[in-house]
Amino acid sequence: MSRNIQLDLASWLHSGGNQIGQILLSPLPNGWEARHHEDALLPDLTPYSLPTDARHLANLDADGTFRPLKTTPALIRGWRLSLPDPPSLRRALDYFYPAMTGLWFSHSHHSLTPVTLRDTLSRQTGMYRVTQKITDPQARALVDSTCSGCLKIRLWEISDLSSPALPPPSTLPLLCHEACNLLVAQAREVVKQAERAAASPS
Repeated sequence: MSRNIQLDLASWLHSGGNQIGQILLSPLPNGWEARHHEDALLPDLTPYSLPTDARHLANLDADGTFRPLKTTPALIRGWRLSLPDPPSLRRALDYFYPAMTGLWFSHSHHSLTPVTLRDTLSRQTGMYRVTQKITDPQARALVDSTCSGCLKIRLWEISDLSSPALPPPSTLPLLCHEACNLLVAQAREVVKQAERAAASPS
């Protein structure tokens, strides 16, 4: 599958694909360049040339704070990454946005199966089993507040699947096919807070 992803990525690039998340991609005489899209017209950027440099660039925001969720819109600016070919670019993109090119490939080939929030929570065990008690209104408020800070396009809802509008073909979408661990952890806290509130004397 890895080679197929690289072939699809190369085809997307040569057909005019130029953005994924906050990253702008441009062809070079020998390869491709990635930079923050807000730095599109800036000439003096710190140069990088290895796919593994993307891991360093993706880990911290401008304040030096670790980014546990790489799809938040807090990618650091001021750099340009030159890479010789689509395989190298694919490796770099997987550091910037882990698993996103693979999910895009699966979705493009109709083999990505989204999972509703209820189905995700139904599989939780141990300390996270309590998340199954979250109500629909609680879940809606949580999803609206938490997912609004993420660049991914959700393919799931609380109890149903969704068919959101995707970006134009020039943009490779960041797809969310299932609630992430951060959302599940916050769902647990919502339920526990509600239980503590219900148990406290009025």
